[in-house]
Amino acid sequence: MNSAASDDVSVLLEHARQLAQQGQGDQAEQICTRILQAQPDQVEALNFIAMRTLGRGQFAQALTLLQQANRAQPGASATLKNLAVVYAATGDREAAEKTLQQAIEVAPEHYDLQLHLGGLQEQRGDGRAALRTYLRAITAAQNQGYWLSEASTPPALHAAVTHAMDFVHRGRQQILAAVLQPLRAQHGAAAMQRIERCLAMYLGDAQTTIADPHQKPKFLYFPDLPTRAYFASDLFPWQVELEKHTDVIREEMQALLAQPDALEPFLGVSTPAEGDQYLQGSRGAPSWDAFFFYRHGERQDANCARCPQTAAVIDALPIVRIREHAPEICFSVLTPGTHILPHHGVTNTRLVTHLPLIVPEDCAIRVGGEEHAWQEGRCVTFDDTFEHEAWNRSHSTRVVLILDSWNPYLTDVERIAVTDLVAAIGDFNREFSLGAG
Repeated sequence: MNSAASDDVSVLLEHARQLAQQGQGDQAEQICTRILQAQPDQVEALNFIAMRTLGRGQFAQALTLLQQANRAQPGASATLKNLAVVYAATGDREAAEKTLQQAIEVAPEHYDLQLHLGGLQEQRGDGRAALRTYLRAITAAQNQGYWLSEASTPPALHAAVTHAMDFVHRGRQQILAAVLQPLRAQHGAAAMQRIERCLAMYLGDAQTTIADPHQKPKFLYFPDLPTRAYFASDLFPWQVELEKHTDVIREEMQALLAQPDALEPFLGVSTPAEGDQYLQGSRGAPSWDAFFFYRHGERQDANCARCPQTAAVIDALPIVRIREHAPEICFSVLTPGTHILPHHGVTNTRLVTHLPLIVPEDCAIRVGGEEHAWQEGRCVTFDDTFEHEAWNRSHSTRVVLILDSWNPYLTDVERIAVTDLVAAIGDFNREFSLGAG
């Protein structure tokens, strides 16, 4: 086609688009027909006429036109999407889904394609696949600033997006509520009342109201527990035995610190900028390092073998054990001049205990606005969902043993329920590609 003819097609296409936007579909179709007489493989015109013929119930003709468009420009997402619509209209859902998958691979940023795919999966009764597809579409779109509100959602997609969000919400509700059902059946509704409210707040089905503004759990809030920053030691009888082993633990720790490869950054951040959000230093670069016995709930066997007596003491304690979450147990090493900036922990279902091992002067922690100076060999336990910070303003290194413990005001049944629920949230997020919970 010569340049003049190409220009004519461009003008005609723009005219057809304007007519279509004005609701004059018949006139737009006539223009697209003229375009195809001059340029039989013009993809946009083929697509427009195909969808018009589909609207008239002419499935075979629509399919022929779209297949022609796909041959002319293989893999165009608009053509693949329309092909999927035609396949679905003819009852060939398998071909429709396969074609949409191809379109999504070509144009993953076209989140509406994933909505269509989720709809097809829902129609054939595969709710789990639909949930996965809808959730991925919603997450990807919202990460780019779309579908966050009515204003950020195109009007043509509003109904589909609302349906997908409702479907995802109901699906998450059903999956997580089912995790608690065996305990509900065994122990009764009264025993499960608080954990049911906890789940409702996590899902956004109940308002989360926290009495103390210092307390802001980042992940899971359990209602009706005493609201306090620090907890009395007599609530944890096992701490007496732990404190008896202070000297043994300190001795292993000191031998460990003499080894150059012993420590790693506590935060595990990948860039200095990320570290700056948590740390400040008054004597050069700040450093908060750790030697982990447990990390994200996993026992670090090699590290435990390097401090066998400390590991044996830890393993005998009634610590929190939640797959991929807890316990976190380590030697926490704070260099001179390092200030851990105010931050919040993830859940009030578990508390943090420090066994201070080396405490120079002018080292302290502040939780919920209340300052506490560590004392070597004396445990301190606090709720880290309260805003907390710590500092070492001395000229020497500070070391404490950090470990997790259950909030003592949870019942045995509630501890089991929290363990099952948190693991299930992680499984859900992993299955539906959201990352661990």
